[in-house]
Amino acid sequence: MSDLSLIQYVLIALIFIWSGFVRSGLGFGGAVLSLPFLLLVKDDPLVFLPIIAVHLLVFSSLTIWMNNRGNRKSKETDGSGQKLTGFGPDAFAKVQEGTVDWPYLWRMLGIMLVPKLIGVFGLFTLPPNVLSAIIFVIVAIYSVSYILNRPFRSNSKTVDVALLMTGGYISGTSLIGAPLIIAVAAQHVAREKLRDTLFGLWFILVLIKLAAFIWVGLDLQLIHHLWLLPCAAIGHVIGLRFHDRILKAETPVFFRMLGIVLLAVSSVGMVSVLV
Repeated sequence: MSDLSLIQYVLIALIFIWSGFVRSGLGFGGAVLSLPFLLLVKDDPLVFLPIIAVHLLVFSSLTIWMNNRGNRKSKETDGSGQKLTGFGPDAFAKVQEGTVDWPYLWRMLGIMLVPKLIGVFGLFTLPPNVLSAIIFVIVAIYSVSYILNRPFRSNSKTVDVALLMTGGYISGTSLIGAPLIIAVAAQHVAREKLRDTLFGLWFILVLIKLAAFIWVGLDLQLIHHLWLLPCAAIGHVIGLRFHDRILKAETPVFFRMLGIVLLAVSSVGMVSVLV
């Protein structure tokens, strides 16, 4: 990234603000909704994936910690401001209840782990232009589902497993398998716990990928984290407020507009890769 122009740096900064916003606002999308834009600035996924991975580790862990800290304090009172005392089962349950559905998280991880590792291997064997083309095609498919307001859904355990395995593989190659994984998780995890459960899952999956980056000696672009982390933090704070509104109302219009933009960007990206 050291050979980019000032305009390219500004565009990257704005894209990472957007990345932080959608990650904290939706619980996913830090990669799938930002990579197409980043690849139009510099067509090399391996430059940006380590940065996105570190950002996800930082902000997902921070969000889960802050939410569970606040949740624990509220559960330690009886609603009238009086602190709960004693060690009865009700008091214990109130204190232990968190914002992450850990049992279902581990269940998903068990299904996704092997495809995830296969995808990570594929990441280092595919040429950058081929990987970029794959990313643009996948994002285009996602964008059409947003435009038609027909997100991926599963209707059976077999379909659940197929979506999770496919999402795990795509996550291994490019970190953009979230929509397939959410298609399953959204039907089995309480809405108020969905974002933090996904954050917990992303943290583990990305940690595996980051370890692979280090193992093969990939440049993690550490110097650029000094100015891109604050950019992502700005978007993260804005997204936290947006998430509170999403919990109270559905936003099909937002996703439809998002799909149109993503489809346009993916189409331009495909043309640039093929030409």
